[in-house]
Formats: sequence, C-alpha cells, structure tokens
Amino acid sequence: MLAAGSPERRLRRSAGFTLLELLVVVAIVALASTGVALAFRDGSQVQLEREAERLVALLEAARAKSQTSGVPVQWRVTEAGFEFSGLPAAALPRHWLDPDTAVAPGASLLLGPEPIIGAQSLTLVSRSQVGKTVRIASDGLRPFALSAALPGAQP
Repeated sequence: MLAAGSPERRLRRSAGFTLLELLVVVAIVALASTGVALAFRDGSQVQLEREAERLVALLEAARAKSQTSGVPVQWRVTEAGFEFSGLPAAALPRHWLDPDTAVAPGASLLLGPEPIIGAQSLTLVSRSQVGKTVRIASDGLRPFALSAALPGAQP
C-alpha cells in the first residue's frame, strides 16, 4: 500500500481526468457548436427579409410624401427594380440591393394621398431558391409590415 504523500501516489492521481472535468469540456463543446449552428442561418432568407424591411420603409416614406403633397403615388415593379410614380425620380431608391430579389410582374400598390387606403399586399421571392418568400401587407389603416407568407406560396 502506498503512503498518502508518496510520489507514486501523486503520479497515479494526476495520470487522468476526473469525470467532472470531462463533463465540463463536453458542455463547453456543446455550447460552442450550438453557437456556430445558429450563426450559419440561411443567408438567402435573411437577405430577402432585409429587402422586405427596406421596401416597407420605402413604402411608408412614399405614403407620407403622398399625403403631405396631396399627389397620388403608386409603387410598381419595373425590369430594373421598382418605381414610385407620382414622386420625383430622385425622391426614393428604385432598385433592389440584392439582385436575387423579385416580385411578380405587374405588381402594384396605391399609396395615397388619402390617409386610408385599401388593404394591399405583395410577396417578395428569391429568384435562385424556389419557395423562399416574404409577404408585405397593410390593411389600409396601419403601416405596411412583414407578414407570414405560406411556404411555397406563389406571389
């Protein structure tokens, strides 16, 4: 039997890891891998949502300009992106930031000048990935906002 303070006993004790040390390492690896998995979200869906949020802000800005000027403003899709007819050409941007973004041809929204407009919506889609959609809608009273689009729904 080895004495409690002998060098052989100390050597035998430091030869491996305790169960607690192994559990701590496994927990750290699990947390790190979860963080990495969350960081790799689907980029095309995120980009489409950003384009939709940008378009919502542009629609509300055009709606406000229409109400203050009393001039009807209509948003519609063009081959190069979109346009706000009724506003000066340089008033608001007229293109998508991501060329993968599209809307059904012929889509159009009437933005004013009346404070209450009819319920309207449109769906942004990804050109490269079928089924990636984001819907923008307004009930006519409230501002335009992102709303849930059905997966795989056609615009």
